[in-house]
Amino acid sequence: MFKTYTPNEMNETFARAFNSRDLNNLLSLYEPDAILLVDGSGARATGLEAIGRELTKLLQAPGIMVSQNNFCVVHGDVALLRADFALRDGDTVIASGSTAELIRRQVDGSWLYVIDHAAGASIPPV
Repeated sequence: MFKTYTPNEMNETFARAFNSRDLNNLLSLYEPDAILLVDGSGARATGLEAIGRELTKLLQAPGIMVSQNNFCVVHGDVALLRADFALRDGDTVIASGSTAELIRRQVDGSWLYVIDHAAGASIPPV
């Protein structure tokens, strides 16, 4: 299981969990009723079972993920994040983009995703 106790390390922790290639490591970063949006369509995966189905698809992608926060705004027990990520196979970038997330501090002091919009900050302006 992966945990982070510092909100600005959440996206780096997600990348490490992805690179472990273990679905349970990824799911350990989400609240039980969290939502995941994987693109700009507005379609949502709600809850760990549905999120797990989407993350299983992600785990099929080859390469190593690198993800860094662009910003982290903390207000009490919630934080708004934007991260820039790249999925690389050697020197080749397989995929890249920018995410938008809302995370919440848990009773043990760790932080978990409440809303994870995998392409949220990459969607073109309207």
